[in-house]
Amino acid sequence: MNQHFILLGALFVAVLFIILGTTKLKMHPFLVLLLATYGVGFMAGMPAMEIVKIITDGFGSIMAYIGIVIILGTIIGTILERSGAAIKLAELVIRLIGKKYPALAMGIIGYIVSIPVFCDSAFVILSSLKKSLIQKTGKSAVAMSIALSTGLYATHTLVPPTPGPIAAAGNLGIDKQLGMVILLGLLVSAIAMMTGYFWASYAGKHYQSEEDRELQPEIDANRRQLPSAFLSTLPIFLPILLIAARSIVLLVTNNETSTGYQLINFMGDPVNALFLGLFASFLLLKGNGPGKLTRWVGEGIQASASILIITGAGGAFGAMLKATHIGDSLGTLLSDYQMGIFLPFIIAATLKTAQGSSTVSLVATSALIAPLLPGLGLDSATGKALTVMAIGAGAMTISHANDSFFWVVTQFSKMSVATGYKTHTVATFFQGMVSILTVYLMSLWL
Repeated sequence: MNQHFILLGALFVAVLFIILGTTKLKMHPFLVLLLATYGVGFMAGMPAMEIVKIITDGFGSIMAYIGIVIILGTIIGTILERSGAAIKLAELVIRLIGKKYPALAMGIIGYIVSIPVFCDSAFVILSSLKKSLIQKTGKSAVAMSIALSTGLYATHTLVPPTPGPIAAAGNLGIDKQLGMVILLGLLVSAIAMMTGYFWASYAGKHYQSEEDRELQPEIDANRRQLPSAFLSTLPIFLPILLIAARSIVLLVTNNETSTGYQLINFMGDPVNALFLGLFASFLLLKGNGPGKLTRWVGEGIQASASILIITGAGGAFGAMLKATHIGDSLGTLLSDYQMGIFLPFIIAATLKTAQGSSTVSLVATSALIAPLLPGLGLDSATGKALTVMAIGAGAMTISHANDSFFWVVTQFSKMSVATGYKTHTVATFFQGMVSILTVYLMSLWL
């Protein structure tokens, strides 16, 4: 039991140090995260050389997962901004929904896009659109960023074909009833998305980010002809469509050796899809193309550098927490209590908060809770589907410093760490709470 308290204390001290180090001490997040990672390792009693290996492996694994995606997404965003295509995108969205509710539009876009696309990659892809809408409408950058992040997060943890919910459904034995899981997930995640939007609207009135203080880009739509709607949207929606097609094919196909399957599987990989999106953005170049291309690519790479190192350090921190099994030990303790539909939520939320990964939380909790379903009265098909929803609600509670998505959101939105905690982290807490309440009310009727 003492070991559990030691691990929990290590987590508390590390998170507190990250908050104070970046706010009061004004240290760079990269250094703060590395120091916190070392601290957790030593407090947990890990051998010194093992700590080093976990840090380097964690940094490298998160870079393998999202490093190239961040670089390609940043370059695409730079080309969209410099060419005027981002302004065209903003005009299209405003024309569809008007200037009054751009934050709601970002939340809905995130809700739709994150069904087939991982929320990290989707936030990178949609950041240029978000920035253009901020500059075009004059709305709060914090409100727009949090509306997008929470819209993405809602479906990421609740709606197949995202891998986490699919794995949870499989562990609970309802992989043949994914239709029910999808329908329930769409409903619960819609409520979670609206919860995020309402919090984003509140946060936008009380907090600011660097994006709120930036000047308008030096592109005058009245004296410079903007690209066409098709060319402006292609670099963003081509990767999204390719990734979505791959997700659907992986879900329904039975012939993995066919040429069509291999082609879609290759082109729909996030790295390849973003690379094709980059080539699509080259169509926006006009006059002196090679010179512009080299300059804009260089600007994009420079802009991605800080995001990469901070995200990598966050990956190392998350890897250290996973290696110490903080979430596993707490989840095992909680499994001794009978709390109905709230038990899978609490275990998933504990795992998520402790180790950072929503997918790991979904997979681990579903495996842990599966044998307990009969005793909880949740062993019917409907009960299992509701359990997936409860686990998904827990897997979004809460996103903070050990979650790569937290760093993607804060860095691409130019938020301080403190502002990220007060806006994005709090938003995910409210989303999880409202989602599990929704699931509980459903369990009373279904």
